[in-house]
Amino acid sequence: MVPLSFAGQDFVIVDRAALYWPGEGALFVADLHFEKASWYARRGQMLPPYDSAATLDRLERALDASGATSLWCLGDNFHDSDGASRLDPALAERLEALSRRVAVHWITGNHDSALERGFGGRVAEEAVLGGVALRHRAESHASVPELSGHFHPRLRVRLRGRSVSRPCFVRCQGRLILPAFGSLTGGLDADDSAILGVMGPAPQAIVATESKALAFDLQKTPELRA
Repeated sequence: MVPLSFAGQDFVIVDRAALYWPGEGALFVADLHFEKASWYARRGQMLPPYDSAATLDRLERALDASGATSLWCLGDNFHDSDGASRLDPALAERLEALSRRVAVHWITGNHDSALERGFGGRVAEEAVLGGVALRHRAESHASVPELSGHFHPRLRVRLRGRSVSRPCFVRCQGRLILPAFGSLTGGLDADDSAILGVMGPAPQAIVATESKALAFDLQKTPELRA
């Protein structure tokens, strides 16, 4: 776990893609995309059906590591609006067990906007915690600091003559976009216009290593970042 500051608050990055707020006892994750493999399987593309279990395993480890008392999932929790109905009953019971352990909050996203079953947690389109807005997709004119997901940001740099890509956070003064936490999720380059278009001045990509968080200026070229 490594420290990260945002909006005058001290956070901790857990497992390189989750964010823990000690002051609120809250763990944040984005874009779990449970049941993505089964969505593809229904369309004839057979993927190993283990993505939901792997993501839930990782989520439970992050809760253990952080000691959080609440869990906030920032949208696209399932890959589609029917994903919750396809979840294996044993995994559904594990999600319900999480809500008996910590307060679970499901922020809905564009993929799971019809999510009705909260597995013991609360479902909402947006929320505010400690003066920080929590939503799925960043708003370019947000009036308060916000945490969001949606874009699955990844940083791509040239390192020793080869291209290296890693999940990353994207930060500016009032916005922090989390990387995708799900085990079967792709990514969008952090300097893509879709991401930069919702960020304020001086956007940075934040990549967590085992010991520290590395900040990269997204207004520089990939070669200069390396």
